[in-house]
Parts: sequence; C-alpha cells; structure tokens
Amino acid sequence: MNMLNITTTKLKIQIALVTVLALALLPTIVSAHGGEEHIVGTVTKVSDTSVTVKTTAGKIVDVGFDAKTTYARAKAPIQKTDVKVGDRIVIHAVEVNEKLVAHTVELGGATTAAKTK
Repeated sequence: MNMLNITTTKLKIQIALVTVLALALLPTIVSAHGGEEHIVGTVTKVSDTSVTVKTTAGKIVDVGFDAKTTYARAKAPIQKTDVKVGDRIVIHAVEVNEKLVAHTVELGGATTAAKTK
C-alpha cells in the first residue's frame, strides 16, 4: 500500500514537470514564425493589391500585398499575376494597421485552369 502511494506521487510529480516544461516552451513555439498569421484555403478573388481567401475553416479573409511580398508555386518563384481564382494557397501574413499583409504567398500544384485542359 505504501509503495502504491510512492508510485502515484512520483507519477504526479512527473506530470507536473512535463506540464511546467510545456508551458515554458509555449511562447517559443507560438513565435516560431515571428508572429505571422497563416491563412490556408482557396483563392476566391484576386486584385493587384490583395487576395481574398476562403479558409479551410470556411472563413473569408482579405490579405494585402506589398512590395516585399514573395510568391511561389511548388517552391519555384512566380509572379503576383500568376495567382488565380481557384488556386489553393498558403499565406504567411503580418498585421499592419489592422490589416493583414502577405509576407509570403505559396500556391499548391497546378492551377485549376491547367488541370481542365
């Protein structure tokens, strides 16, 4: 009986230590991308200055472009004009003046238009 209490106490201490360690590391994990927000979904609208994305959660998000925004498809650089409605997209963005501005725009595979040909 006494041995059971010792084992239970050791287990509780181990769980407490793991919890404290996890909480201590949380800020490091959260800031891993420099406070960037990740938007994942499908392009529903695109203009010269922004893109509208329907996220995988069904939310509509507008993200602006700036001169520093970079664009890629399958890790190969592309132009902003290559972003089309229907593209699967991952955007890493930061908030500037209460608006999201894309740092990087990454498109998935081939465009919808290319798939239908």
